[in-house]
This record gives sequence, C-alpha cells and structure tokens, in this order.
Amino acid sequence: MNDKPEKFIDNNGLRLDGRKADQIRDIKIEVGVLSRADGSCYLEMGNNKVIAAVYGPREVHPRHQQKSTKAIVRYKYNMASFSVEDRKRPGPDRRSIEVSKVSREALEDMIFTEYFPKSAIDIFVEILQADAGTRTAALNAASVALADAGIPMRGLVSACAVGKVDETLVVDLNKDEDNYGQADMPIAMTPDGKITLLQMDGNFTLEQFKQGLEMAQEGCRQVYEFQRKALLDYYAKKEETEEVAVIEEVLQEEAPEEVVEESIAEEMEEIEEDEAEEVKAAEAESDQEIEEDSSETYETSDTVEEEATETEEPEDEDEEKEEDESTIDESDDEREVSQ
Repeated sequence: MNDKPEKFIDNNGLRLDGRKADQIRDIKIEVGVLSRADGSCYLEMGNNKVIAAVYGPREVHPRHQQKSTKAIVRYKYNMASFSVEDRKRPGPDRRSIEVSKVSREALEDMIFTEYFPKSAIDIFVEILQADAGTRTAALNAASVALADAGIPMRGLVSACAVGKVDETLVVDLNKDEDNYGQADMPIAMTPDGKITLLQMDGNFTLEQFKQGLEMAQEGCRQVYEFQRKALLDYYAKKEETEEVAVIEEVLQEEAPEEVVEESIAEEMEEIEEDEAEEVKAAEAESDQEIEEDSSETYETSDTVEEEATETEEPEDEDEEKEEDESTIDESDDEREVSQ
C-alpha cells in the first residue's frame, strides 16, 4: 500500500490525478458484451474495471423464495482475487455481502417487479480491477445491464461518491483519497433527483453535507449522460446491423446464386450489355434498310425489262400475220391446180 501523500490538493486547486474538485474520472461503457446473458455491460470508471450481467425474469429456485405478487431481485457483488494489489481471498466476505445488500435495495425500487410475479431477476457484478468507488461503478454497470436486458424500470440509476480531503470536498474519489481521506459518501440517484442509496464513512458538517449532495447530484448527472449515450449508440448500431441483414437476406432470396456484394457490379454489367444490344439492333436496322433499298433498285430494273418485252410483242404479231398470208396464198395455189 502506498504511503499517505502530504497534500491531496495543490496550490492550483488540482488533485493528485490532475482533476478539479468537482470533476469525475473518465468513463467508458460498452453494452451487450456477453452473448449468453439477457443484458450485460462493461464499464471503466477511472482505473475501475467492472462487468455486469443480468438474467431474467426467470423461474425462482428454490421455489419457497418466490413471491406471488412480484419478482424478487438478487444482486451479487464480487471482487476478483486479482482485482487488488494484495491478492484477495476468493469467495464472499462481509464487505461483499454488505455491498450486495445495499446495491440491491438501490436498484429494486426502480424496477417494475409487479410485472413479473413468481419470478427472479438476477444481477451479477464482477470487479476485475479495483481503484476506489467500486460499489458506485458496479451500480452504474448494473443499471445499464438491466436496461440492456429489457427490464422495465422507472429510470436509470447513476452513482457517484463525494469525499473530503484536506478539508475540501471532492467528487468521485480515487484510491489515495479513499484510503487516506477524511470522509467518503457514496450516493446513487435517478435522473429526477430521487436518492436510492446514501452511505457515509467519516464526518461532515451540515454545510459540507448539503454541498456534498449538490456535488454528488451533478456527478450523477454526468454519469447518467454517459449511460444514456452508450445505450443509444449500441441500439442505433444494432438497428442498422439488423436492417443490413434484412436487405442481404432479401437479395439472397431474389438471386441465390449471385454474391450480394457483387450485385451492383452485375447490374452495371447488365446495363452495358443492354446498351451493346441496342447498338447492335440499330446497326442491324440500318443494314436491313440498305438491303431494302438495293432490292427496290432490283425490282425497278425487272419492271423495265418486262416493259421492254411487252413492246417487242407487236413484231411477233406481224410475223404471225405474214404466216397467215402465206398460208392463204398456198391454199389459193392448191385450188388453181385442182381446177
């Protein structure tokens, strides 16, 4: 364990990690990280690394624990053995049991448990890496996991801690501030300001307590914005993925032998082929017109020849007349001989 720092706040009003007194640590939230859970969330709050999973509503085991009018909420908080510098003894301890109890109470009132009688909603939170404020980080992750599981809730629960170091109030304590500070007050509340969890370790004056509540409310509001944005981004991306999957399925049904990714290229090829066929058809039409013109010229020459033969027919008639006259002369000569 590190030695106690001489000063927690420097002359510029900055804390050991460079934050201002009312500034929370960086937060990273990922939704839907576990495929086998109904809802899940991975959260980083400073150096805290937390993963939460929600199962249910589902059947209650053992049966005697079920309630006929509403669902029961079960919350299990656990710190991994490797989550702290000095290896933690595995399994539940007094602190884990206490954190599980107060965290369950902080979330249970926000869930519409009356919608699911005789069922159970199980919440599991695992601390992978601890750096002070693990119960508030666990609550933030569990709230997002509940929303991801589709559990009807009155609102998200956001948690943040307020402490006192060097007689100065600070929000979202880090490890040194939590270990060596004068007071620590974790708070969980809803977006409309309803407090669902408030614990205090240390001493505050009345004025410090009021100021601490205001600072915690602002810190919880900032945490809520991170939670809300993570859920919106996740489901917006999921909706886009589902739409693309539907489009691909439709394309595959229409053309099962074609590759969907090459459909645009194939359409372009079809367009080019159509254009080539149109060009060929136009060329064929022009060739046909030329042939028709040449056939017309042939027809005109044939008609001229026929007309010429028609004009030659009178000469044949004259020859026939001469033949007739010769036959008449021959008949006259025969008559004379006979006489």
